[in-house]
Amino acid sequence: MGVAGSGKTTVGALLAGRLGWPYAEADNFHPQSNVDKMAAGHPLTDEDRRPWLEAIGRWIDERGAQNEPGVVSCSGLKRAYRDMLRKDRPEVRMVFLKGSRDLIMHRMVARHGHFMKAAMLDSQFADLEEPAADEDVLVVSVEATPEEIVDQIIDRLHLPATH
Repeated sequence: MGVAGSGKTTVGALLAGRLGWPYAEADNFHPQSNVDKMAAGHPLTDEDRRPWLEAIGRWIDERGAQNEPGVVSCSGLKRAYRDMLRKDRPEVRMVFLKGSRDLIMHRMVARHGHFMKAAMLDSQFADLEEPAADEDVLVVSVEATPEEIVDQIIDRLHLPATH
């Protein structure tokens, strides 16, 4: 979890690859209306995000029904969103990719072809409710390389890396 530009997709894909687990990018669960809204520079509302979060939850449940682990990257900016994804899913572990606005803005300006524009970063930080201690979310700084971040996640969550 984390704001746009924090490295969720890069780290999530690397982590899944190292673990040999299926990977899903949460952006792919958005209905086209959400993508269009964000591409036009408009932040999503809680109402916009509900079907998206429900779709991610279904993907998690499908993995669980097959007794298969998985990695999904998702902003999870608000506690209510994280609670929705964890509800009745005790196996879900969350990682917060935490970074400063300046560092993340620098990275966003440098990337191309993504619907989330750098100008919307302030709305992401405005919506962000950093995880509270009782949420049991692993916090990892994005100042390290993606590979180092994955190493930290695997080590700190005691995950069985296969690659």
